[in-house]
Amino acid sequence: MDRLVMNDLVKWKNKSNRKPLMLLGVRQCGKTYIAKQFGKEYFENVAYFNFEGNKALSSLFDYNLDVNRIISELNSFVAGERIVPGKTLLIFDEIQSSPNAITSLKYFCEDMPQLHIIAAGSLLGVSLNREELSFPVGKVERITMYPLSFKEFVIANGDGDYINALDSMDNKREIPELYTEPLRKHLLNYYIIGGMPAAVDAWINTHSYEEVESIQSNIIEDYENDFAKYAPINEVPKIRQIWHSIPEQLAKDNNKFVFSHVKKGGRARELEDALEWLIDAGLVYKLKLVEEPELPLSYMADDSSFKVFMSDVGLLRYRSNVYYKTILEGDDRYIRFKGAIAENYVLTELVNNGMPSYYWRSGNQAEVDFISEYNGYMIPIEVKSAENTRAKSFASFIAKYKPRFGFKVSLKNVGDNQVKDTLVYNLPLYMLWKIKKYISN
Repeated sequence: MDRLVMNDLVKWKNKSNRKPLMLLGVRQCGKTYIAKQFGKEYFENVAYFNFEGNKALSSLFDYNLDVNRIISELNSFVAGERIVPGKTLLIFDEIQSSPNAITSLKYFCEDMPQLHIIAAGSLLGVSLNREELSFPVGKVERITMYPLSFKEFVIANGDGDYINALDSMDNKREIPELYTEPLRKHLLNYYIIGGMPAAVDAWINTHSYEEVESIQSNIIEDYENDFAKYAPINEVPKIRQIWHSIPEQLAKDNNKFVFSHVKKGGRARELEDALEWLIDAGLVYKLKLVEEPELPLSYMADDSSFKVFMSDVGLLRYRSNVYYKTILEGDDRYIRFKGAIAENYVLTELVNNGMPSYYWRSGNQAEVDFISEYNGYMIPIEVKSAENTRAKSFASFIAKYKPRFGFKVSLKNVGDNQVKDTLVYNLPLYMLWKIKKYISN
């Protein structure tokens, strides 16, 4: 399964001032697979070590952090070829199980920079925030992996030619029906299946929604088992309560996250650490409010008012118990949550595009779903799950703040409209992966 992150790994490999790489990302998003595939394609050999439950391996890092000694002793674990700097990709998987191995990355950076090292872990993001961990600040690089984006999903389903054609097409050209119909179908399937590699692989091999849901059920169960395995004991019940409340909170008209909806009488100071654990684990995304949109948006964000979305739209759909035929065939009783699914999808696409995002609300009168920042531009994005693009709040935002660009994302075909000083694009939901190209052009 091709992953676009491979391009980032190749760039890292070829850097002259390369440092050990931490490959971050939610559990089961494909980190181990892509690291091994990268090693297979771009190195003479791969030395793979998994620290989870391997006390003997961890003990090699307990004596001291002399990298020559560590490599010498690691060679005793390797069958066949030895670890050779410049020729071998050294992979430390589940490295969060060995704090000393994480610390050793500093010494590999300083004393053996020619060796290519990738460190990965299911809950590495959580581990890196532990106060007792001696983190190698400034001595590592980071790449974050996510579930498959919609673009990767289409390619994985064998329709990469559609992506290539649209990528080279003029931005102002209306998309021909030759592309719109199959891409709409892919989009509905993406809402159902999402981007977790195991679920996508099951779909490609079986085209069975029931088989996909069996995989999704297992993923959810694994995540919930991780709560008890890796989270502080006193936080586990709170983490579960927040995790189970997310679909319900997204279904509300005002889908701002409210701690008292997690449990009766719940307060921020009691539950916010549990929410941060889910964020650090990569399971959820926090979308903060910006009432006064000025650049940089991060400095204007309100930490006390936010929405919480899941990192994979397919898992949200499954967790919400939305029947797959309801998405495929439509249902008037599904209208409200249909919007929540579309918003969650858009956020994951923006995250994959590396576009930090927030939302705007003016009192209780107006709201814009997303405000992103890219190349010094502030970009409002209104999301509609169907073809209707009328948006009074979006128009109010543009009139007041006069951004250079704005996007209405829906099932409507490509188009643009100059609203005074703002160029407003209609961009199909299935073409959100191309948003940066629209901004750049």
